[in-house]
Amino acid sequence: MACAPLSSTCSINSTHMGTAHPCNSTREEVQKSCESREFEYVLQMKPVQDTLDNEGMYHGHSMLAPFTSGSQQMETEPLIIAKGEGVYVWDRNGKKYLDALAGLWCASMGFSEKRLMNAAWNQMTQLPFYHSFWNRTSQPPLDLAKELIDIFKPVKMGKVFFCNTGSEANDTQVKLAWYYNNALGREKKKKIISRHSSYHGSTMSAASLSGLTPLHTGFDLPASYVLHTDCAHYWRYHLPNESEEDYSSRLADNLEKLILKEGPDTIAAFIAEPLMGAGGVIPPPATYWDKIQPILKKYDVLLIADEVICAFGRLGTMFACEKYNIKPDLLTIAKQLSSGYMPISAVLLGQHIFDVLAKQSNRLGTFGHGFTYGGHPVACAVALETLRIYKETDILAHVNEVAAIFQTEMRKFASSSIIGEVRGEGLVLGIEFVSNKETKESFPVDWGVGEYFSGQCTALGMLVRFAGNNIMYSPPLIITTDEIKEIVRMSAAALKATEIYVLELQVNAQI
Repeated sequence: MACAPLSSTCSINSTHMGTAHPCNSTREEVQKSCESREFEYVLQMKPVQDTLDNEGMYHGHSMLAPFTSGSQQMETEPLIIAKGEGVYVWDRNGKKYLDALAGLWCASMGFSEKRLMNAAWNQMTQLPFYHSFWNRTSQPPLDLAKELIDIFKPVKMGKVFFCNTGSEANDTQVKLAWYYNNALGREKKKKIISRHSSYHGSTMSAASLSGLTPLHTGFDLPASYVLHTDCAHYWRYHLPNESEEDYSSRLADNLEKLILKEGPDTIAAFIAEPLMGAGGVIPPPATYWDKIQPILKKYDVLLIADEVICAFGRLGTMFACEKYNIKPDLLTIAKQLSSGYMPISAVLLGQHIFDVLAKQSNRLGTFGHGFTYGGHPVACAVALETLRIYKETDILAHVNEVAAIFQTEMRKFASSSIIGEVRGEGLVLGIEFVSNKETKESFPVDWGVGEYFSGQCTALGMLVRFAGNNIMYSPPLIITTDEIKEIVRMSAAALKATEIYVLELQVNAQI
């Protein structure tokens, strides 16, 4: 339910009509104030700080934090999460948050699933570590590989290679594509095509594959063997009067032109997220995958499906390739494989890929790739238990039930004057802020509109992700209807505050 249009006389105040500043109020007080249309406040545009009595203890802390600016790490205390239960987490001050991103798209079972904790403990007490090198291994990775092959039977996967992160897995995909083509005597077939706005990780190859500038700037990336083609975002990039189907045809044509320009004998693989995640939650336009796949087959280009975010129920199907009728040669999974309780990822290989790799490794004497902790017995035991829970609780039925409410209610925010699009599928959703709904012009970066909205959510007791003018939601799969209503209520309150904030900036820009 989008907030009513703002009066041109609105101004931003830290208090309003005697109402306490929301940062010092309970959620109920804030919600009551918002619903009565008397809710105006400002949150400083800086990272939320921990305010425990011993504030300063972690000021300029020793950890180099990922995806965090140097000044942010030196000037503010991190938000320190101390415990979790269900879909909620608490900071060390005792403030409660509904984590509407499931950590980082991971915690499908929430933050307190005892079965997963017990699975880790039981395996830890029996065999806390063993590797999988030289045909030595432990039982959990063997059992997990068998289970995964069964789950992904519709796309005919034949072998599983375990890693620890999605980045490691996608780096592995590049090496496998090269190894495969070398085995077939196609030494020139080494380039990998990815898409603008995609995210595939932050290691060297994975960051190169990613189509996001911050992963390249200052790192001398992307690597020369990576090419980028169109981002499949119909709303943002379609031509006037161009249908989704025609837009998909144009993108397929552009992909073919790129392959021909570079030379089909130089293109090893095309990697893509079935639904783009960190780039803004971008579902594929109609017929996109139907038109992309024939181009790849025509030029013998491997298809790598990056299902790190989508797999295991996020979209209401066990994996996204099933939903979009994608037939990959290679597939990447992570995150919800263990509900984030242990670091684990995997590369799934089509049987035809493994058959070629096996012959090549026999010729070379070994398959010279692997990770010390790949197939870690504790991580695999937790992943196995996670998969059992998905099956026993019929998580897909639950996701489809609550996702219908989630998508319907959240899409009502599209009526806001500062929102250009609300998009998503299942239990993943993105909001994009715009300064002009007709032209789709984005707000200036230095206005920090997405950051401001995220800050309001945090103050209200909800954690979301922002990236520029985009907001992303990906709550735990166990979320209930009532908890979804909480997300909607807090999003409405944050939106109202953001509308007021934007109006003030617009007024000041005209002075």
